[in-house]
Amino acid sequence: MTTFEYDVAIVGAGTAGCYAGATVANAGYDVVIVERKDESEAGHIACGDALKGANKFPESIPKAQIEDSFTNTDVDHGQFEIPQEGAVLDIPVPGELAVIDRLDYGRRIIESAERAGAEFHYDTVVQDVLQDDTGRVFGLEATKKGDHRRYEAEVVLDGAGALSILQDKIDFEDTTFDTNVRFSQFSSAYREVIEVDEPVEWSDALVFKPTKRSAGYLWYFPRTPTEINVGLGFQMNEDPMQLVSDLRADISQRPELKNATVKDKLGAALPTRRPYDSAIAPGYMAIGDSAAHVNPISGGGIAGAAYAGQYAGEQVIEAIEDGDVGEDALWRYNERVMDHYGGRYAALDIYNIFSTAYDLDDLLGLLAALPAEKLSDALYSGSANVGLGLKLRVLIKSFGHWGTLKNLYDTKSLADRLLEHYDDYPSTPDSFSEWRRERDRIMDDIYAKTGADPKY
Repeated sequence: MTTFEYDVAIVGAGTAGCYAGATVANAGYDVVIVERKDESEAGHIACGDALKGANKFPESIPKAQIEDSFTNTDVDHGQFEIPQEGAVLDIPVPGELAVIDRLDYGRRIIESAERAGAEFHYDTVVQDVLQDDTGRVFGLEATKKGDHRRYEAEVVLDGAGALSILQDKIDFEDTTFDTNVRFSQFSSAYREVIEVDEPVEWSDALVFKPTKRSAGYLWYFPRTPTEINVGLGFQMNEDPMQLVSDLRADISQRPELKNATVKDKLGAALPTRRPYDSAIAPGYMAIGDSAAHVNPISGGGIAGAAYAGQYAGEQVIEAIEDGDVGEDALWRYNERVMDHYGGRYAALDIYNIFSTAYDLDDLLGLLAALPAEKLSDALYSGSANVGLGLKLRVLIKSFGHWGTLKNLYDTKSLADRLLEHYDDYPSTPDSFSEWRRERDRIMDDIYAKTGADPKY
């Protein structure tokens, strides 16, 4: 057995892990990033490749070091296709938007973290955690090509992705860490990168399309006018879709994708749930997908993971310097995530819950009647203001869906109430239990109003 000692051990060389590693290494601390893939495959991750807010990425890995992986910066809006209604909605997307080459981006963030001083151990599969009698996590056990390895560290950062194995191994009793997590809150997704002969007309748009079930979705994101990231997924609380065959069937129906050549294909699980209420325990922090730091509507998680990595890295530095890695010392990380995007993502998840209670055709008919700019507000801010005149216009267009429309507006009010509650996320663990009880009371009202089955 080989034993290593570091200030910080990070699991996973994805966005969250690399940004955390760069942050800690830039401050002069010893940090290792343990990655299960080999060096040639590290950074190869199933992703839609769409990157929102590229102009506001954290500085631990400067934008200049990754922007050459931005293959399409001309995308500036979304197109939502509703075949059942014969409609295509143009949806404005606020902020800088880009479609990237995810593998190239992944390699660049690894190189940036290495330049900062982070070490990478590839081909290393985590098997267990090290946890003392007080409950503090102080390291990992792993294997590399049959060699048993032990990593000891002041703090372990979990960037292992959705449904992380570390969370199955840690005893979270008497911690604030969110254990209200189950597979049905996640989605299974599959994507291909295809090459076509002629440029597509929608090379400046992110194209979305529902599947035949409300729990499924398709996307067509142009990396270039002739190279498209195409994929689909379904919520794991539903019967499984035949991901590969369903995607191929939809591609075959699009004339502009005729004779497409598949360049790459990959599958993954991703969170489509609210961020974890608390992503910390003594000596341990979950970052990125491991803590559901993903927009639950769009599935976008790159920017959230980058900020989670930097916020966690900065909090680790402060905790180590103070000689205390307990929950009180790490709590500020939770606050920063909730203040930045966590509350907004929790409010967005209410619309996911709403959708499970209604027939797909009814939802799509209502969606086709709603103003695109208000849909954009709801998709990216978690809320939208709707004046009286706009309500009247929507009522006229949505004839036949008025019951669903009323429930949608009622649900919007409850989502606003939930967002306000997240604005009061506690500043210490002492107030956490009461904050969570009030949040759960709001969720009970949401389930009662929508008629949806409880998600949590």
